[in-house]
Amino acid sequence: MSSFDEELRLDLQARRVQNRYRQRYNMSTPQAVNVTVDQRAYLAFCNNDYLGLANHPASIVSMQQVAAQYGVGSGASHLVYGHSKIHHRLEKALAAFTDRERALLFSTGYMANLGVISALTGRGDTIYEDRLNHASLIDAGLLSQASVKRYRHNDLHQLESLLSADQAKRKLVVVDGVFSMDGDLAPLPELSALCSKYQAQLMVDDAHGFGVLGKQGGGCAEHFKLTVEQLPILVGTLGKSFGSFGAFVAGSDALIETLIQVARTYIYTTALPPAVAAATSTTLTLLQEESWRRDKLNDVIRYFRQGAKKLGLPLIPLLPSQPMTPIQPILLGDDALVMSVAATLREQSILVGAIRPPTVPEGTARLRITLNVHHDQSDIDKLLDALANAIPATYLKSSMGET
Repeated sequence: MSSFDEELRLDLQARRVQNRYRQRYNMSTPQAVNVTVDQRAYLAFCNNDYLGLANHPASIVSMQQVAAQYGVGSGASHLVYGHSKIHHRLEKALAAFTDRERALLFSTGYMANLGVISALTGRGDTIYEDRLNHASLIDAGLLSQASVKRYRHNDLHQLESLLSADQAKRKLVVVDGVFSMDGDLAPLPELSALCSKYQAQLMVDDAHGFGVLGKQGGGCAEHFKLTVEQLPILVGTLGKSFGSFGAFVAGSDALIETLIQVARTYIYTTALPPAVAAATSTTLTLLQEESWRRDKLNDVIRYFRQGAKKLGLPLIPLLPSQPMTPIQPILLGDDALVMSVAATLREQSILVGAIRPPTVPEGTARLRITLNVHHDQSDIDKLLDALANAIPATYLKSSMGET
C-alpha cells in the first residue's frame, strides 16, 4: 500500500470511529414506500419523491416514447446542438408554471446553484447566506470569489445589520425556500423586503418547496405570493416532487440570457437526455392537476406530527403560520445514538436517514424522516412504534409549537 493510500485509509478509519462514515445500499426496486434493499423488503421514509410521481405510468410512457425517438443521451451541451425541442418545451412550461418570463434547464440542482452564483457575483460583491443553506449554495459562494457572509438561521435582524453596513457593488441574498435538513421555511416576504430596502437581489433554492407548497404546487413563491420583482432568482430541482431528474432556474429574460452566456455549469456540460425532459413535462402537468396528492400528503404529515407529539419525540417546532412539509427530523444530537437508532429501525425493516455533521451542525444529529403521499396510517403507526421503542426515554420530551 502506498503512503498516499495509507493516509486515506487512516482518514476513513477516523470517520468510522467518529460515526461519520457513509455507506451505500443496493436497491432493486423503484423508489417507493415499499422497497427492496440488499434483497430485503423495507418500509421507506427516506426518499424525496414526496408526491409519488417517480413511478407514474404516464411519465414512464413519455420517457419510453421519446427515448425511442431521440435515443438515450442528448449527445452534446445545450449550446452545441444538444438542445432539443423537448428541452425547449419543458423550459416554456416551467416558465409558465413559475409565472416567470423564462426558465433554463440544468443537469443537477448542485450545478444550477454553482452556475447562477458564479455567473452573477465575483470580486467586489457580497453574498449573504443562511447558515443552514444547502451545501451547493455554500460551495457556490466560496467558489465565486465574492465576499461571503453567513447569518444565523432565519435571523432577519443579523442579516439587516450586515446589509446596512455593506457598500458592495452587488449584494446577493441566497437562501433555501424549505431547508433540506430541518423542513422549515425561510421568511421570504421579510427577506424580499430587506433586499428591496438595501438594493440586494434575492435568490431562492426551492428544491423541497415545489410540488408540496402552493395550491398548484408552485412552491414558496406561490405560497407567499411573491412576484418576480420580489423574488427575481428562483431555482428548482426536478428529482424531488417532480419525480424526475435535473434542475431549472426561472426569472426574467435578462437573467436567463445572462446565464446562457456566462454560467459555466450550463455551458460546459451535456444536456439532460430528451427522454428525461419529456417525463418531467408529464409529471409537471400531473403535479399541477392532481391537487389531491398535496391534500393527502398534508394529511400524512399531520398524522405523523400528532402521533410524534403524543410520544414526546423531539420534533422541530413549527410557528403557527408555517405550513407543514414532508421533511420531519427527529433531533437526537448524538451521532452514535442516531446511528444506533437507525440500525435498530433497519432491523425492523424500516428505513430512515441518519444525518450527522458535517451535513448538519455539530450537536444536531438527527433522523431525517421524509413522508410520501403513498404512506398510510398503518405505515406511520409502525414507524412511530419503532421510534418510541428505539429512542431512549431520556430523549423523549414534549414537542414545542403547533402540530
